[in-house]
Amino acid sequence: MTEIKLAVFGQGGSGKSALTIQFIQNHFVEEYCPTIEDNYRKHIEIDEERYLLDILDTAGSEDWSKMKELYTRQGEGFLFLYSITSRESFEEVTREIEKIQKMKEKKDFPMVIVGNKTDLEKDRKISQNEAMDLAKTYNCPFFETSAKNNHNVQEAFLQLVREVNLYHSKNNDKKNQNTYKCKIL
Repeated sequence: MTEIKLAVFGQGGSGKSALTIQFIQNHFVEEYCPTIEDNYRKHIEIDEERYLLDILDTAGSEDWSKMKELYTRQGEGFLFLYSITSRESFEEVTREIEKIQKMKEKKDFPMVIVGNKTDLEKDRKISQNEAMDLAKTYNCPFFETSAKNNHNVQEAFLQLVREVNLYHSKNNDKKNQNTYKCKIL
């Protein structure tokens, strides 16, 4: 069984905890209670492979704790969440990605961008096209979800695991190619 460290980033109130708890426990949390940071573990099978997911539900993006830094350095996959009802939370996604790029000292890493709260469509501030453009900028998948209605929650997390696997296979191929080239020389 492969263990994968994932982290959920986003502005406070965007639904990080609700989305994570819906994924882990198939339960929607009605009340908003600001998260300091929570860790969850879940056994899952994806594409006939078994995984143990270690998921950090981070505090709002305004709080950069030691745990958040550790998960950023050790994390393998990142889910960047915003609320479709909040322009500020959408703009925060770019800032969070750039912080992680600096900390990891690389532009490319497994990530998924998620627009949450589609159950509040009447209050939408961010169009799907705008969010898809952002995802294209970072060459990553994009999902719209509703933690309340359990819409696309599983799909977003499963795709993040697939992105981690794809990233590892690409980097292992490069390492193997480099090793092979070194042997020839």
